[in-house]
Amino acid sequence: MPEIKVDEQRCKGCELCITACPKQCIQMSESFSVTGYYPAKFCKPEACTGCALCAQICPDVAIEVWK
Repeated sequence: MPEIKVDEQRCKGCELCITACPKQCIQMSESFSVTGYYPAKFCKPEACTGCALCAQICPDVAIEVWK
């Protein structure tokens, strides 16, 4: 099963990964990170196909996809 890991210290909450995900597997966290942003978080592991579009579009290189 694919897994997405978001580096909360790098994520600036731009939400590009949310729009890129065809299965809506990512959403914004409800709590601030240590850097003061609402980071993205992996919310639907059962729907993830491991396509890595989220990682490709991330300008902060904050997302890793494991297949």
